Amino acid sequence: MIEQYEQFIVRKSQLTGGSGFDPLWMPDFLYDFQQSLTEWAIRQGRAAIFADCGLGKTPMQLVWAENVIRKTNGKVLIIAPLAVASQTVEEGVKFGIEVSRSNDGTAYKGITITNYERLHHFNSADFAGVVCDESSIIKNFQGVRRSEITEFMKKLEYRLLCTATAAPNDYIELGTSSEALGYLGHVDMLGRFFKNDQNSIKQRSAWRRTGGGSPKWRFKGHAEEHFWRWVSSWARALRRPSDLGFDDDGFILPELVITHHQIYAKNKREGMLFDLPASGLWEEREERRRTLQERCEKTAGLVADTGEPAVCWCHLNDEGDLLEKLIPDSVQVAGKDSADAKEEALLAFTHGDIRILVIKPKIGAWGLNWQHCAHMTFFPSHSFEQYYQAVRRSWRFGQKRPVTVDIVTTEGGVNVMKNLERKDTQADVMFSSLVRHMNDSMSIGKQDNYTKNEEVPTWL
Repeated sequence: MIEQYEQFIVRKSQLTGGSGFDPLWMPDFLYDFQQSLTEWAIRQGRAAIFADCGLGKTPMQLVWAENVIRKTNGKVLIIAPLAVASQTVEEGVKFGIEVSRSNDGTAYKGITITNYERLHHFNSADFAGVVCDESSIIKNFQGVRRSEITEFMKKLEYRLLCTATAAPNDYIELGTSSEALGYLGHVDMLGRFFKNDQNSIKQRSAWRRTGGGSPKWRFKGHAEEHFWRWVSSWARALRRPSDLGFDDDGFILPELVITHHQIYAKNKREGMLFDLPASGLWEEREERRRTLQERCEKTAGLVADTGEPAVCWCHLNDEGDLLEKLIPDSVQVAGKDSADAKEEALLAFTHGDIRILVIKPKIGAWGLNWQHCAHMTFFPSHSFEQYYQAVRRSWRFGQKRPVTVDIVTTEGGVNVMKNLERKDTQADVMFSSLVRHMNDSMSIGKQDNYTKNEEVPTWL
């Protein structure tokens, strides 16, 4: 029993405290702001870099990993979304850093890279450090996969998270990153900085069991300033180099042209004399399926005859199948495809061998660089992160042409777009708060340390 209890404690334990060191190698191919961020992350040891698309997260994480290798004489694993692994290997060749691809659990000398879907093949004891590329994708995995990633990381002394969308929907999602890095756990963070409608941390699971969704969390009266200072103690964020006080020269985004195409349903809702705009999630989904043909035909007409590369983002299997049928030179990447087949198609589009790609954001919206493509269509959903990441595959620093986004929606989709705009504003506030507090960070441990003796009243 004692041995079992000790094993239980080991499983629950996690490294604490800072683990960083002074950089041992800082190459001249990094821009000045990239060098500043990388040096900070190396000294931090366990850190997060929330940098917008095209700001060079790949070279920064490669240099970070190389420093950990030189410090420990060990190995570093980079975990990335599908197809991003091959892209990172190519980037390593460009920068003179050897990166080895592994799908079967083999830990190569130096830097090894694999996909999130293949992490279960690897043993964390083989590595001195780990990098999660596009780390916001963690929260999109089901609970078992997310736990697997956190469990893999928790014993490693050196950890780095990199993403452009740290917590686009809700600040409390930052708890996923904090827990993965070994700082405050998600529940600990909620208890320290937030309160919900029932004034109880345990209400989240209770609400879900009863079908009531999730409670609404809000800052405690005193906590907002302290929260952002705490996040800034383990994370750095920037949307442009000037957020760190550097020149934006060479990092100016081209024009983004967003056009809305509203489709009206030809068929009325069952049992209705007049067709009314959708209201609520159920009616939105019903309207989306009822207008499937019209939306796909409109999308096909927008991309079929341009002769230019394009991405058609969709959400339903039926949407993808119909778009592939209506657009002759298109290739669909679907959830039913194997990981190898998905990666092969994604790389083929990246290299220009496929003109039109039909795909869901949850499959291909993370990490890939599609600067050769300046046109995409999008069926909107309530996920701001998927929308943002999908658009930023092409509209990113380094893109030289204006990027056109054709949003094809319905009358009921108006509410969806309003929700996306609200989340866009919220994400902008989050980044602004992080940037404002980056130089005023505050470390918070898992437990309070009391340094003052108690004062006993004189009447005692």
